[in-house]
Amino acid sequence: MKYALLLMGNVADAECGADEGPDPSEFMAFDEEINEAGIVVGGFALEGPETGVRVRRAAAETVVTSGPFAESSEFVGGSYIIEVANIDEAIAWAEKSPGSALGHIEIRPLADY
Repeated sequence: MKYALLLMGNVADAECGADEGPDPSEFMAFDEEINEAGIVVGGFALEGPETGVRVRRAAAETVVTSGPFAESSEFVGGSYIIEVANIDEAIAWAEKSPGSALGHIEIRPLADY
């Protein structure tokens, strides 16, 4: 089954440039480990929330809002798309990720349409 491991961060930490959390080398080591396991299907890293734009359509009008977005205290910083046997394996990989110490990791199964 395929799962998205969504690396969630805190907007306040990003805005103040918090230096707490894992060293970048920890992420590089995790990337190497998860890639060597052969379970990575895809993934991405995102720029900060201040670079985002939201688009909404309401009553035939389009509204575009530039980030950061005050109504949200969290943002997605990136993801891994993995293919493993079950949710327990996905949880085990999320626990190993340095991202779980920085913010949290949301695990979502990919829909199969």
